[in-house]
Amino acid sequence: MAPQGLHENLEEPAVLDGDMAKSYNIVEIFHSVQGEGYRSGIPHVFIRFGVCNLRCEWCDTNFDVYEQKSVAEIMEVVGQFPCKNIIFTGGEPMLNDLWPLARVLKKDGYHLSVESNGTVAIPAGLLDWICISPKDQMYPNVSIKQRAGDELKCVYVGQPLSMYDGLKEGFSHHFLQPCYDEEASVEENGRSFALTEAVVKENPQWRLSLQTHKWMGIL
Repeated sequence: MAPQGLHENLEEPAVLDGDMAKSYNIVEIFHSVQGEGYRSGIPHVFIRFGVCNLRCEWCDTNFDVYEQKSVAEIMEVVGQFPCKNIIFTGGEPMLNDLWPLARVLKKDGYHLSVESNGTVAIPAGLLDWICISPKDQMYPNVSIKQRAGDELKCVYVGQPLSMYDGLKEGFSHHFLQPCYDEEASVEENGRSFALTEAVVKENPQWRLSLQTHKWMGIL
C-alpha cells in the first residue's frame, strides 16, 4: 500500500478563479495504452510537459520543443478522448505547479497519475498514482526528494540494486526496466533485455517492466 496520506484531500476539489487560464509548456497530448510498469495495458491520456532538469542519454522525448497551452485548451483536447485516466509525463512534470490543472481534471472525474524522476517533492493529495523513475544511476549527485509513492521504476544500465535499498520501502511496487535504445540494433536491445531479465530472476523482490508500446509501434 502507498503511505497513508499520499493521495488524500483531492476527492472533490474546488476549482479556483484563474485555474482555467493557467498555462503550461506542453509537448503533446495523446491517447494511448500504458506500455510499462504496474498500470501496463490500461488506456490513458498522456499529457507530456516540456522542460526537464535532467538529460538522460536514452530519453526518447524532445522536451525542448513545446507550446503554451492553458488549462482550458488542455481540457478541450483531453475531452476528445473516451478515457478518464491521465498520465502527467515529460520532460519532468513536477517542475510545474500542477494544482490548477489537477483541480479541474479531478472535478471532471479523472484519475491522475504521474511519471517523475523524483527530484521534486510531490505535494500530498495532488495525484492518485505516483510512479518515480530515479535517474541517480546516471546522476549520482542528484538528490531524490520524492521517496514515497505507488511505483518505483528503475531503468537498468548495470547499476547495483543496493543503491535503492533506502528508497524501496517507500513504494508498493518495484520494477526494473531494460534501457531501450531506439538507435541500437534489435540484437543490442535484446542483450539489454536478457541482462535485465537475469538480474530480476536473481532479485525476486523486483518485477520486470518492458516498454511494450515501443515493440507494438505505438506512442
